[in-house]
Amino acid sequence: MANTYSQIFLQVVFAVKGRQNLIQPHWRDQLYKYICGIVKGKGQKVYAIGGTSDHIHLLLSIKPGIAISEIVRDIKANSSKWINDTGLLSGKFQWQEGFGVFSYGQSQIDGVIKYINNQEQHHTTRTFKQEYTELLERFNVDYDEKYLFDWND
Repeated sequence: MANTYSQIFLQVVFAVKGRQNLIQPHWRDQLYKYICGIVKGKGQKVYAIGGTSDHIHLLLSIKPGIAISEIVRDIKANSSKWINDTGLLSGKFQWQEGFGVFSYGQSQIDGVIKYINNQEQHHTTRTFKQEYTELLERFNVDYDEKYLFDWND
């Protein structure tokens, strides 16, 4: 789109199906690089990626011509296929349905990057369920708890 200028920053959060602790530290960086390649291939940019064994956070900038649901669908489908095809796990890997997405302004980006890069430490004091519901509440997102992720806390 000629003469279209934008700066759209989004934090995307999604979890492993059943919130299983399947993302292993010894291949996590490979997964993150693979996901970054998916995003780059769609013409978008990753500013930060992090998470734990059961979920991932991404900070993306996207262009206005792409639907966030499209890019998240591609990330989840292609990364789960990659995990399964490479045999990193003995069973089948899947992401849970759905995701959270939260928008930020330029002045907030450094803080969000630090937050995403510090996920391991962050989750020593807070569960993913606490973190996720806090994000929903902080951003005034109406939600019905019965439609949130399957929790196994």
